[in-house]
Amino acid sequence: MSDANEEIAPRIGLPELPVVAWPDGCEGEEGEGLHWKTRALVDCAAGRAFVWVDDEITETDRSWVSEHHQGLALLHRVKSSHGLTDADFAIVGDWLARC
Repeated sequence: MSDANEEIAPRIGLPELPVVAWPDGCEGEEGEGLHWKTRALVDCAAGRAFVWVDDEITETDRSWVSEHHQGLALLHRVKSSHGLTDADFAIVGDWLARC
């Protein structure tokens, strides 16, 4: 949540970024393999471009976002065992440069 703006962002040179407020009890509500965060992220983006970096993103999430979000979106899955790597930052940076 907002801890990322206080703990992580300053260490890696990011400005304070918006935080999605998850609805209570949303975890585990989605069926068909859709991640419980997907709808909330698309709603929060409201048609704007966004990047979602997570270790649980699936093809189901990518397909749903493609069908339900008018803006650009990068859904980038990271390995939880490695965390964010230089390669992940390069992928996100390249995507942002193209947008």
